[in-house]
Amino acid sequence: METPETDYSRELELRFKAVMEVALDGIITIDERGIIESINQSACRLFEYEESEVIGSNISKLMPTPYSREHDGYINKYHKTGERKIIGIGREVKGLKKSGVIFPIFLNVNEINIGERKIFTGIIHDISAIKKAESDIIEMNMLLEEKIEERTEQLAETINQLLRTNYELKKQISDREAAEEALHLKETELEEALVREKELSELKSRFITMASHEFRTPLSTILSSVSLIERYNTTEQQPQREKHIAKVKNAVDNLSGMLSDILSLSRLEEGRFQVKPVQFEMQKFCHEVVEEMQGLIKSNQHITCSMPDHTVEVYTDSKILKNILYNLLSNAIKYSEQDIDCTLTDDTDSFTIVVEDKGIGISEEDQKQLFGRFYRASNALNIQGTGLGLNIVKKYVDVLNGEMSFESELGKGSTFRFKLPKKHT
Repeated sequence: METPETDYSRELELRFKAVMEVALDGIITIDERGIIESINQSACRLFEYEESEVIGSNISKLMPTPYSREHDGYINKYHKTGERKIIGIGREVKGLKKSGVIFPIFLNVNEINIGERKIFTGIIHDISAIKKAESDIIEMNMLLEEKIEERTEQLAETINQLLRTNYELKKQISDREAAEEALHLKETELEEALVREKELSELKSRFITMASHEFRTPLSTILSSVSLIERYNTTEQQPQREKHIAKVKNAVDNLSGMLSDILSLSRLEEGRFQVKPVQFEMQKFCHEVVEEMQGLIKSNQHITCSMPDHTVEVYTDSKILKNILYNLLSNAIKYSEQDIDCTLTDDTDSFTIVVEDKGIGISEEDQKQLFGRFYRASNALNIQGTGLGLNIVKKYVDVLNGEMSFESELGKGSTFRFKLPKKHT
């Protein structure tokens, strides 16, 4: 038996169907699972389906990807959380016709309760005409922009003609200024070339002076000693022969050292010098170099070595390092009459060697040019030397990525120190 409530619900449903059929927009109702329950004629025409073809189908049938994949998720999430992501919110989406054509629609989904049932109603408005109008407006704007661009190009060409004329005038002025600048530059280059030529001439003069003076002394010693050796032809004169033979050897060693300095400088400045690092122990290395120096030290001199208690291992070029230390020690021996201190200190990634003497020292004026080629300090002109030793030492330290410094006081001695990385890279 039907109740008044049942009659009322049926009446509402009939009214709803009547409204659906006369509506110009498409109207579709679905149940809580997304199954289509009703569709009006406007929606059928819109999607190109007969009513029987869609009733009972999932609403995703009328949606292209990705909307078809997302729809069921929206409904399930709404049932669980009550969050209204699409319900009650109008939005622009895409519809899918039976023919496969995808077209733009404006969709408004609302929830309706009929008795104990809950259905969802979607009102669908085809906005293809609106999108077409928007597209036409965009196309018209593009045409208008093309016209503006065309007129702008014509104006730009006129302006460019004026600019070209102006540029030609400026270029003539610029060419004249450039010619004047080039002339000035040539004058500057010529002045610099003259300065370099003067410096080179001074270097040549220094080298000739050094060579004629420093080479003459050992050559004279060799010549006079050889002449005297010829006279000592008896057995009892053997001590005299040995004395002059020792002088010859010493003179030859001096000549060899000077030539070695000149060749080393040449290789360094021409870039023909290669670093060949090897692994070795610093304490043993220092003791070996000091042992070799024993033949050079004076009778009243000693070389004192201070080393860390632990082993210091390094990876660098031992030959270059030997030349550095040998040069510094031989200078200390040459310019001092007292003992010489050689100290090795160890840091985390580096090591430092300090050579200290209590000799003649270096004046403040001479210290400014101490590492120059062929430079001899004013108080060392009467002591044999090429003036290349410290210049080569500084270049060697630079080659090994190290740092070098010194302190000196005239008449009180000098201290030279160099710091090198334990591992050459």
